[in-house]
Amino acid sequence: MPELLTPLWLLGLTGLVGYMIGSIPFGVVVARAMGLGDLRAIGSGNIGATNVMRTGNKAAGILTFALDAGKGAIVALIAWALLGEDAAQVGALTAFLGHLYPVYLGFRGGKGVATFIGTALALAWPVALGVCAIWALVFKLGRISSLAALLASALSPVLALALGYTSMAVLFAVLTAMIFYKHIDNIRRLFSGTEPRFERKK
Repeated sequence: MPELLTPLWLLGLTGLVGYMIGSIPFGVVVARAMGLGDLRAIGSGNIGATNVMRTGNKAAGILTFALDAGKGAIVALIAWALLGEDAAQVGALTAFLGHLYPVYLGFRGGKGVATFIGTALALAWPVALGVCAIWALVFKLGRISSLAALLASALSPVLALALGYTSMAVLFAVLTAMIFYKHIDNIRRLFSGTEPRFERKK
């Protein structure tokens, strides 16, 4: 954890702003804007990019991923520029919480993978690149998005320590724990062998 140098009231304000921005449900917004219907009634009902991809609209999925990642990154970057690393970590954490439990959707949100990657890019880009590389490798081998996300996020604290971002390791561990919690059903299906795979293009 970084040394807390920012006044507590400013950290609280950063957390509130981060949460409100993180709560913006871009998956729902993109799906409706592109005529895909209510994302919560499609596929898994999740509001993230993976479920948007399941609509068959690749562009919508990519846009959702970029926006969900971007909201975490922009909160962290602005907080760091204005206040410092401690505020950046608070902003990143609360933006992530906003995505998982958005006030605009009755606290029923996504699973946090894209927002996790966005915050990682803002706070420690070499760690984020390592996470993305692990995700891509695991997904290429197994075609299971949830497994790739779980393994990649689980290794993020290790990458943070190995690459010299020691002050970020605890934050990455906390975010990883929340990702695992939101993937409980996926984990059960992985153990039972029923987790769906993305089909390879012929």
